[in-house]
Amino acid sequence: MKEFIAVYNQHQSEIEDFMMNTLKNNGNIYNNPERYKENYRSFPSMELLYITDNQFKQITPNVFRTRMKNDEKGKDRAYLERKLIKKNEEFSISEPYLSSATGNICITVMKKEDEHYIFMDFSLGKLLGRLGLIELHPTFDNFTKFFYQLIGFSLMFFASLAIGYALYSFFSHLIGDGFTLDTLFKPIVSITLGLAIFDLAKTILEREVYFKSYGKESEDDMVLTKFSIAIIIALSIEALMVVFKIALHDYTHMIHALYLILGVGVIIISLGIYNYLSHKNND
Repeated sequence: MKEFIAVYNQHQSEIEDFMMNTLKNNGNIYNNPERYKENYRSFPSMELLYITDNQFKQITPNVFRTRMKNDEKGKDRAYLERKLIKKNEEFSISEPYLSSATGNICITVMKKEDEHYIFMDFSLGKLLGRLGLIELHPTFDNFTKFFYQLIGFSLMFFASLAIGYALYSFFSHLIGDGFTLDTLFKPIVSITLGLAIFDLAKTILEREVYFKSYGKESEDDMVLTKFSIAIIIALSIEALMVVFKIALHDYTHMIHALYLILGVGVIIISLGIYNYLSHKNND
């Protein structure tokens, strides 16, 4: 998906010109159902078409390629119009987004015809493939999406197990052994790791399955930074626990706590250097 966005952004002006010129040449759509079919023939990537009045209230059903759906008739589409970028007096086009109607990444083109507005959704992947900007492999793409989905939900499951274990461990030790530092700190480490794993799973699902936004390339840096910070916190808590244990039992092993603390310090310094270099390159 990220690659689709990058290709679209690279060729955005040419793609928009092609779509606007083709729609203009196809003529008016309002009150002419035959134009629906003509536009679907011209654009194999077109998934959805509907018409609103000048107040952006939908006056037609959702017209898909092979079916119609009346549920959306009468819906207020003003919220969508506000997200569109005006290209000229006749056309406005959205940035890529996840369509709630089709579940695909799409762009919406709004065409003004007298006192009416024509909204058309285009599948981004099919549009880029039709224009020869990418090579489409639907079977492989679907398998990849399924695999990321499986991995993402599996990570969420194990994150839930880690958090559940932390709570179970806390209450069982609290009841059996009373309150100790181990009783307090060990669940915090497990919960922190569970949070880091959950955040990684959420990012995988958002980026590869349930697309949100890829407008900023720096999001890759943010993902690594957030995950690293969670790991640093968990290791720091673990190092603190080791220091307390050694202080209570045997000072001769304090060097091992020092090694762990130095390791955490190296990770923090490395993360700081990485963030500095990343921001410097983006600037």
